[in-house]
Amino acid sequence: MSAMFQALENRNYRLWAGGALVSNIGTWMQRIAQDWLVLTVLTNNSGTAVGITTGLQFLPMLLLGPYAGVLADRYRKRVILLWTQTAMGLVGLMVGILVLTGTAQLWQAYVAALCLGLASAIDGPARQAFVSEMVGHKHIANAVALNSASFNTARLTGPAIAGLLIAWIGTGPVFLLNAASFAAVILSLWRIRTSELAPSEPAVRGKGQVSEGLRYVRQRPDLVLILVMVGILGAFGMNFPIINALMSTAEFGMGAGEFGLLGSVMAVGTLAGALLAARRSGPRLRFLLGGAVGLGLFTLIASVSPSFWLYAAVLIPVGLAAITFLNSCNTSIQLSVDPQFRGRVLALYLAVLQGGTALGAPLMGWIGTDFGARWSVAVGGAVVLLTGLISVIVVSRRSRLTFPQQLRAVVVRKRSRGAA
Repeated sequence: MSAMFQALENRNYRLWAGGALVSNIGTWMQRIAQDWLVLTVLTNNSGTAVGITTGLQFLPMLLLGPYAGVLADRYRKRVILLWTQTAMGLVGLMVGILVLTGTAQLWQAYVAALCLGLASAIDGPARQAFVSEMVGHKHIANAVALNSASFNTARLTGPAIAGLLIAWIGTGPVFLLNAASFAAVILSLWRIRTSELAPSEPAVRGKGQVSEGLRYVRQRPDLVLILVMVGILGAFGMNFPIINALMSTAEFGMGAGEFGLLGSVMAVGTLAGALLAARRSGPRLRFLLGGAVGLGLFTLIASVSPSFWLYAAVLIPVGLAAITFLNSCNTSIQLSVDPQFRGRVLALYLAVLQGGTALGAPLMGWIGTDFGARWSVAVGGAVVLLTGLISVIVVSRRSRLTFPQQLRAVVVRKRSRGAA
């Protein structure tokens, strides 16, 4: 099999990837429907309300992420995923019923976003760490990249499908379709052969496990740098659903179809970036830093694009830069962290990423509403670009044992242990 798809040689991973693709398409459909419902049905084009909704969805990861990581390190990840995927499907079902019956209100959308965030907070660390149990150390980098490719294939198709469905039949059926899509991933989890999994040794139940994970991260400068960058880029560079909603409506006067199209166009870049990452055998610092700098630069260009179609075109390199950065971060963590800490470190990574997005979403929405959508894009791009450049300077001024050498040494040690 091609090196780009080598993780698919594993039966369990094939089942998981197939179910996840269907579920991811439904999730992106709901994300577009949720933003459009809040923006045009429950409010009068309030970017602040959309930002609050997004913030509520991601805030639980910031608050509960480290504890969710402890659960992932302590209990069977497959069982955790069965519960969380079911819960997220039920949230979509309830919102769809409320919309179809004409009883949906803004506070209910806020509550639904919070419930979805709670389930996602527990789901995220277990889902990320479960990949290594299915494919083993040898194919982790490829599996992480293929997960991103699956996610962004869904991001390519989901928004476009949602935009068409919203224009034809409204937002309610989109929520119901997302609820149904969770059946695919739940079925795949039931069909996985548990005897072929390679679970890590469960963490022993005890006090201070969250603090233990934080101490582990503090001793690793490479992880500290990654988390700082992820937090800032999450807050200012990963809120494009909000920005795209404002740009498509307030700035360019477009409708639901064009709003969904922006998500699909951006996914062209993210899918390309994920497939390119699948060809790489491990993490590369230059891709991590280059992705951050590129994300800031192209976001600034998007802020001054004079037309809807030029703005849409610039979203392609924006998506490519964003996924290059995130894939490099995720792969670095998966390959270099000791197995007994993997769930907690991935939880912290997701908490910082999604927590940063939660904290930045209302701010980006407020800037877009009060000062104009272009200002929201420009501020985000400027902060991301500055963060990337400062990180390049910090890394270049390190000691002779540079950051790339430190990371490479950790990965080599991990591979040696795996071979033994």
